[in-house]
Amino acid sequence: MADSDRSATAVEADAPLRTREGQGATQVASLAQTTATAGGQPDRGGTDRRTHPPAHAGRRARGPLYAALDLGTNNCRLLIARPHENGFRVLDGFTRIVRLGEGLSVTGRLSDAAMERTMEALRLCRNKLREHEPTRMRLIATEACRSASNGEEFIARVERELGLVLEIVDRQTEASLAVTGCADLIEEKSAGALMFDIGGGSSELAWLDFRGGRPRRQGRMSSSIRSWQSLPVGVVSIAEKFGGVDVTNDTFEDMVQFVSGHLRQFRGRDKLRQMIAEHPVHLIGTSGTVTTLAGLHLGLERYERQKVDGLWMSRADVDATMKALLGMTFDRRVAHPCIGKDRADLVLPGCAIFEAIRREWPTERVRVADRGLREGILISLIDADRASRPNPRRSR
Repeated sequence: MADSDRSATAVEADAPLRTREGQGATQVASLAQTTATAGGQPDRGGTDRRTHPPAHAGRRARGPLYAALDLGTNNCRLLIARPHENGFRVLDGFTRIVRLGEGLSVTGRLSDAAMERTMEALRLCRNKLREHEPTRMRLIATEACRSASNGEEFIARVERELGLVLEIVDRQTEASLAVTGCADLIEEKSAGALMFDIGGGSSELAWLDFRGGRPRRQGRMSSSIRSWQSLPVGVVSIAEKFGGVDVTNDTFEDMVQFVSGHLRQFRGRDKLRQMIAEHPVHLIGTSGTVTTLAGLHLGLERYERQKVDGLWMSRADVDATMKALLGMTFDRRVAHPCIGKDRADLVLPGCAIFEAIRREWPTERVRVADRGLREGILISLIDADRASRPNPRRSR
């Protein structure tokens, strides 16, 4: 999701090579040495070398590094960061549209072409991890690997050829991590929020209720989730079902109604609607769909994260931007710098999911988040390490 996970095991950089989930720390270990496949032949990443010698001692002196990788149905994303004050500072990152779930809704399997695209992206991620050698990391895979009949087989191949141990996370964990990643964008005076993460193969919703108190730490924000739902629909699956190239008003409405049928199963649906009517509640959206709408609304000539992340959009703003987007031809969407050819057939299916959510729980404002699972992973890892450190005041 653009646009949540399982039980995580953080990777210890100095641990022995790979240990399985449930056997303690997931290893990272010799990412630097993993340049051969199980058959002993160098993989295609074997020719990738560091461009400068490592300065491990200097890095450790400045504090530990953390890494988070999110392999979704549509995207492969990596962040490497260092703790900074109450958050973190990004040192390196990577993102690529891989469409791992392309055709999955029809065949039930990951295609050979999609897996090859994804392996190339993961190889680049492996090289960055090898270069930075994070102290702790968590590498997750979501809906595509979760639902594909050959998902586990693909994860095993990634480990065998690249030395990366990815965990396929469950939907509740995915929702929880997305909440953690976006927590500091929730308005302070709000009694609650409805966060949604529109992904490629699934979309997660989480209702946060602060009427009984609000967690002080961002890493604990998921404890305020009152209800959550994982919709078995995302931009890729909707595009494959209804088409994403030539989308008429009628086609768009069909998409919205299809998603609305799934939203009726949300636990606490009517109570959330009542809370919105009686208390200050806003939407918070994290996905390529919402950030694209924000870029269009701002009239950006090129996408600029610093202008999009944290932006407030009113109901009228979203209405007008969606109307303009529906009026664009496919070629115009391809040519637009905030959309491009990789998202041109996915942005309207994503808007249909967003529109269904807006109709079900109408609020006056939505806050745009250009952040999500990776940030949630980093915050969770850093927060856990901080909590485990002895408090010097208590030890006196």
